[in-house]
Amino acid sequence: MTTYKEIFGKQVKNYSSDPANDAEGQVWYNSTSDTFKSLLSLGAWSSGGNLVTGTGLMAGAGTQTAALGFGGYIGPGTPNVVNTTLEYNGNGWTSGGNLVAARSGMGGTGTQTAALGFGGATTIPRSPGLVASSEEYNGSSWSEGNNLNNALTGVGGLGSQTSAVAFGGGTPDTNATEHYDGTSWTNVPGTLTSARRYLQGCGTQTAGLTAGASGTSSNLYNGTVWTAGADMNTSRPNTGAVSGIQTSALMSGGGSGGTPVGGKTEEYNGTSWTEIADMAVARTGSAGANGGTTSASLAFGGFLGGTGYINSTEEYNFSTTVTTGAAWAAGGNLNSGGQNGGGAGIQTAALAFGGDNVRQAPGTTEEYNGSSWTTSGVLNTKRYNNHGFGSQIAAVSLGGISYPPLVSHTVTEEYNGSSWTNVTAQPAFSYQNGTAGSLTAGVVFGGNGTAPGESTITTTNEYDGTNWASGGALGNARSSTTQGGAGTQTACLAAGSRAGSPINPSALVEEYNGTSWTAGGALNAAKTMGGMAGIQTNALLYGGGPGAPLNISSERYDGTSWATSASMANARNSCMPATQATADTALAVGSEVAPTYAQTEEFTGETTAINTKTLTTS
Repeated sequence: MTTYKEIFGKQVKNYSSDPANDAEGQVWYNSTSDTFKSLLSLGAWSSGGNLVTGTGLMAGAGTQTAALGFGGYIGPGTPNVVNTTLEYNGNGWTSGGNLVAARSGMGGTGTQTAALGFGGATTIPRSPGLVASSEEYNGSSWSEGNNLNNALTGVGGLGSQTSAVAFGGGTPDTNATEHYDGTSWTNVPGTLTSARRYLQGCGTQTAGLTAGASGTSSNLYNGTVWTAGADMNTSRPNTGAVSGIQTSALMSGGGSGGTPVGGKTEEYNGTSWTEIADMAVARTGSAGANGGTTSASLAFGGFLGGTGYINSTEEYNFSTTVTTGAAWAAGGNLNSGGQNGGGAGIQTAALAFGGDNVRQAPGTTEEYNGSSWTTSGVLNTKRYNNHGFGSQIAAVSLGGISYPPLVSHTVTEEYNGSSWTNVTAQPAFSYQNGTAGSLTAGVVFGGNGTAPGESTITTTNEYDGTNWASGGALGNARSSTTQGGAGTQTACLAAGSRAGSPINPSALVEEYNGTSWTAGGALNAAKTMGGMAGIQTNALLYGGGPGAPLNISSERYDGTSWATSASMANARNSCMPATQATADTALAVGSEVAPTYAQTEEFTGETTAINTKTLTTS
């Protein structure tokens, strides 16, 4: 009898649990479940880190794990053309060097460290703001080069920084083509099969592809002439994100006049287009990493119909691994809404205490089990703008104020899982501090030193479970760095700040080593009163303000720089975070404003799992 090994050249392996990875098509027997299984590749979109701001008509370059997005315009209201550059590392976006000139509808190509941007429009409406200028990016800054021969917006681009193609664009719409050799642009005879704008392309100067921006058509380029390629299944009057090479490409999204085509994605095999997995968010006017592949592509920004500017990023992967993007999800509501209180614990065993309800300080304590909140012991000193650290059964509450009448507090209390006990008071009054650590090794830093007022301080104090001692001073006076902190007494993080009245947010970050503070990588956006979780080298900051609108955004720190992450469902600040939670399991509790006053949101970081198939006889 012929065996499986004789047919496929492999043996059927025996495992008690599914392997973490194996070769595609390999069959194994799971002795625990008494089933035969195999590993299959699957194509699917998953969420990536959000753009700092919703942006349409950006230009893109690079690959899925090293992408570049630049220019475009932001909303809502009157669109604003921007000179922003953002870099993507496969997880989130960080700020890069600004374009020399702000513009939208540019052509783009190249890599993250050697990109090319050209054409575009400096104004909305586009005319008379069309430009012909061309810029090169070296991984940190842009420099202006020689101009295109024609001023165009919605121009397509493909190739590399030293061997690029610009094609189409408007207004008026054109079918012209230009070549770039790293120094100058030259008009070439080859023309698109029809005049069009808002195109994207992929491939090289001698083997390129563009699709859409004119119904279902696609065009192929050989370095001299454009020829008609196979039609797509879905009409895309404006091109979506394109990646790949001439014989293996991916088209996603697109649409017309701000109306997206449902996030439809099609794959080209050199002969025909096949519709595959749709994106989660339908979008037009989006950008992509045109150096990506059909197994690892990227789409970001754009419009969600009308003037809805999108900040989301999606990654396409064809792999034996299934990726679930980082996301926030609703948790159980507090029994009594709160803000400006203390938090402690982890996502599945959190504590929220103190805070205020329209300047009333009920002193409430609530415990969270990962799904619902239960009311527990009341603080001995009812207050808000207090903060804390520790675990659900061993927490510290410190400082704060109460009103009316206005009273400032130096009181420190410890929680044992059921009740609060007064212990050694802080050396001096403060409120709106940053905090981190445990009951026996806590740290509190910055804050305001008087009440009322905004006299921000640089003070750091350390707690050993019994006594307070002075630590190293912050390099910058700050309060409301975050509602909570990240890390431990000997390795913690302070991010963002507030100073003065009106409130002035900051992007400043400092790191503490148990003795002194040093500057860390700056936030992508200035914030105050956000929540934070994690450790010094792997932290998540979310929400914050000040003022309207509050933030839904999140940023993640790797010990050097911050990159964007998934956004919350609702904007909030002054929340009470689980200060010992990890960056993959953060918790946002309460807020200053409705509807988030009593709401909880839970964060889950990106996860991966192998795509297994259970084999049957059917």
